[in-house]
Amino acid sequence: MSTCIASPVDKASLIEAHRPRWKTFQLWLLFSAVLALAQAALVASIVTGHYWLTVPLVLVVAHFMHSQLMAFHEAAHYVFCPNRKWNEAIGIGIGLFHFSSLSLFRAVHHTHHAHLGTVQDEQLWPFVDTRMPRWKRLLAALAELTLGTFYDAFLFWRVFFRSSSPIVSPHVRRRIRWELALMVVFWTGMFALTVQLGTGRLLLWMYFIPALLTGSMYAWRKYVEHMGLTGPTTADLSRSVVHADALGRLLTFTMFNIGFHAVHHAYGALPQDALPQFSGLLHDDDDHANSTAVFPTYYSAFRAMLPSLADPKVWPQWNDADQSA
Repeated sequence: MSTCIASPVDKASLIEAHRPRWKTFQLWLLFSAVLALAQAALVASIVTGHYWLTVPLVLVVAHFMHSQLMAFHEAAHYVFCPNRKWNEAIGIGIGLFHFSSLSLFRAVHHTHHAHLGTVQDEQLWPFVDTRMPRWKRLLAALAELTLGTFYDAFLFWRVFFRSSSPIVSPHVRRRIRWELALMVVFWTGMFALTVQLGTGRLLLWMYFIPALLTGSMYAWRKYVEHMGLTGPTTADLSRSVVHADALGRLLTFTMFNIGFHAVHHAYGALPQDALPQFSGLLHDDDDHANSTAVFPTYYSAFRAMLPSLADPKVWPQWNDADQSA
């Protein structure tokens, strides 16, 4: 069975749905406020010694940091808000906290959409490279799932600095260097201020521990979306999660509807608030009721992905490679 995007789509409604609106920006403001409140509560739990609150608050902070990454993703697609300057400024600002450059992420993420699962998909390296031995792919998966924030930074900056980088535009490379310089200045100032104020413990609990968890959340979600899939089409290479229950829909909502992942890959420039509108396009060729790539919960999608971690790989070139082996 293979999941596809149904072809009959009303062209006028699709064009209208692609129009950037301020809704994503407004949601980002809401989620940023929740993040700030959770961080304030986290600080209060540490200062007052109520450590039984610290762990759940760290998880809440990490989740809404993950939401920030989803907003960053929307900015990379130019659909964060209608105003291009705001789109870029906020995207660059979010990237500073995740050791990333908006322009770099956009360039690498473009390869993920244009060449999903092939050796040119830089975001799924090394799992798309049939020359990569199993032990190296296992090591990469372990590093990404446990140290996602730092591994992600390595993954993207590796693309920029290597000699065979697909990022060849002088303008784009200059902008990435400018954003890298801004990031160095930002974190130098942040660490200098922390040392001066003696607030290292707060920075650890407010940022670094949640950021480490955020990177793992991001990696696990990415693996749920793609790992282990070796179908022949773009739709076959994406797991989508369409929750039926209210709590699940709320979870997807706080992640800017990224769960409708096959729709996102079919229409990469579709703003996140429009993705649920086209969830009806997700269907299975053979039996819609028993779809293998559209799941009712993230847990069920996670269970389907989990066995693939024994030999992590993506895309049908592995079918030929395994047969040759």
